[in-house]
Amino acid sequence: MKVEVHRSGQVWVQEYKKGKPQANVKSVGQANDTGTTTTFIPDSEIFTSVAFEHNKLITTLRERAYLVPGLYFHFFDERVDKEYHFFFDGGITSLVQHMNRHKQVLHPPVFISQQVNGISVDVALQYNNGYIETLESFVNVINTKEGGTHLTGFRSALTRAINDYARKIGYIKSNEDNFTGDDMREGLTAVVHIKMAGDKVQFEGQTKGKLGNAEVQSVVVNVVKEKLDTHFEENPQTGKAIIEKIGLAAKARLAARAAKEAVLRKGALDGATLPGKLADCQEKRPSVSELFIVEGDSAGGSAKQGRDRKYQAILPLGGKILNTERAPLDKIINFEEIKDLIIALGMGIGDQINVEKLRYHRIVIMTDADVDGQHIATLLLTFFYRHLPKIIENGFLYIALPPLYKIQIGKEIFYAYNDEEKEEILANHPAKNSSIQRYKGLGEMNPSQLWETTMDPERRVMKQVTVQDASQADETFTMLMGEEVAPRKRFIQTHAKLATLDI
Repeated sequence: MKVEVHRSGQVWVQEYKKGKPQANVKSVGQANDTGTTTTFIPDSEIFTSVAFEHNKLITTLRERAYLVPGLYFHFFDERVDKEYHFFFDGGITSLVQHMNRHKQVLHPPVFISQQVNGISVDVALQYNNGYIETLESFVNVINTKEGGTHLTGFRSALTRAINDYARKIGYIKSNEDNFTGDDMREGLTAVVHIKMAGDKVQFEGQTKGKLGNAEVQSVVVNVVKEKLDTHFEENPQTGKAIIEKIGLAAKARLAARAAKEAVLRKGALDGATLPGKLADCQEKRPSVSELFIVEGDSAGGSAKQGRDRKYQAILPLGGKILNTERAPLDKIINFEEIKDLIIALGMGIGDQINVEKLRYHRIVIMTDADVDGQHIATLLLTFFYRHLPKIIENGFLYIALPPLYKIQIGKEIFYAYNDEEKEEILANHPAKNSSIQRYKGLGEMNPSQLWETTMDPERRVMKQVTVQDASQADETFTMLMGEEVAPRKRFIQTHAKLATLDI
């Protein structure tokens, strides 16, 4: 490892091997700037794994650049000959604008900053016309993905400040008409950043994903409430835009609750009777049970015949499902294909979700490798990401990758999952006659072929669905499944050749 520091008009350098300095720090020249460059290669004799996740590094550096406004980051990955440069003078306000860049915003960003008793509170927030909340929280430079006391304080202050202002301008008349926390979340994009002495930070758990300092909550409540009160007074247009947005959310909540209660009273989600189209497995332990969500009755029939009945269940879908990106819960529950899926999974939906009741710990989306199949897969991913995110967070969701080609050379049969594999197989058997079948859909495979290529745990190829960057995933789903056409068209034109199923 080599560290080069530009400081006090000098360039200072020191090198290390196996953790030991190779020489004292020395000046090797003059500098008219400041900064640090670290160049390193992991020692394979010390580290059992030397693989770096490129996207995770990029996400981490980008976050740091937002959290420390005015600081430049230059990242060179010589393995893939790529370089990145990050600089955001606007700090977390720039981050909020970035998160909302494909959405229709309702007002300029609100920025709050104050230091109290050694705790620095920075908050940026902005509402858009969507239905999804996007909220990031940090302590120093650590992303607290599980929230904590700083996030609890922010939510409490936001609810109180907005309800107080709504009463002041006459939008609501009494405490009984107060907006709820759920109303506040609809269309909210916000970043909460706390800075405090490292030795005073208390995290819950080993992953440092949740802040536990009780004193932080009251500090955040007081700072955010006071600053929001002042901001609404000085910027009444912003205040009214937020109130109207939340007011619509409250009306929709009351209407949806009535509709949902009516649906539930009719027993729409009664799990006592599983869907008739579900071919369930014999195994009752979720940890070893699999559910294949299959496109079409033809492929569903082959899957039912070819599966291992002991632990593999099959649920055929009759075509494209509802786009749930902007659909209310009562409409989702009333859509027959989604209702069957919810009942088959067994964990409920909305405020009734209980992940411990999930009947399968491997849920596999298995669609054709054409445009329609990819559209159905995207609709299913949208449903899981927006309404059953715990399935993704727990690593239970997968995408099946069926082969594109069946190649017969003599008496031997090969399967190719892409054009490169097909060409490699043909190149390895140049002197032999071959026949190539291009699968247009899963329904073209007989049960034994479907089992052999796509369902057999010993030979199948699947991708686990994970969310490495929640804000980026939210942005992608909003772009692909929302109402704005222009951003979706640009995104598809730019990324079509690079598309994968990693999100």
